[in-house]
Amino acid sequence: KIMKKVIFTAKAPAPIGPYNQAIQHKDIVYVSGQIAINPATGDLEIDTLDHETHLVMKNLGAVLNAAGMDYTNIVKCSIFLSSMESFGIVNEIYGSYFTDNFPARETVEVSCLPKHVNVEISCVAVAN
Repeated sequence: KIMKKVIFTAKAPAPIGPYNQAIQHKDIVYVSGQIAINPATGDLEIDTLDHETHLVMKNLGAVLNAAGMDYTNIVKCSIFLSSMESFGIVNEIYGSYFTDNFPARETVEVSCLPKHVNVEISCVAVAN
């Protein structure tokens, strides 16, 4: 049996389906895709792409913090965009959350995202 630990924090949006915010297996944390839901209100905040992207990254950070990690522990990110035209803004904001040793990443355009958001980001992090 695989030993896995559920990671949960009220500082990030609660799951809206049959999944967890993150699962830890040994030193690896798999963080589910985060979207721009304000965890305090439960409201979707997609008024501007800047605000939406920052909220997605903050939600990702909150889940990582619940696992005792932060952005420096991320080894891989997946970025899903509703339009590749959003790439420049999302890339700039995403990059501002890292100082060096950037994680591996892919960015893909998809036809539709949950709740019709513009960006969703998931990651894999490893303990130091």
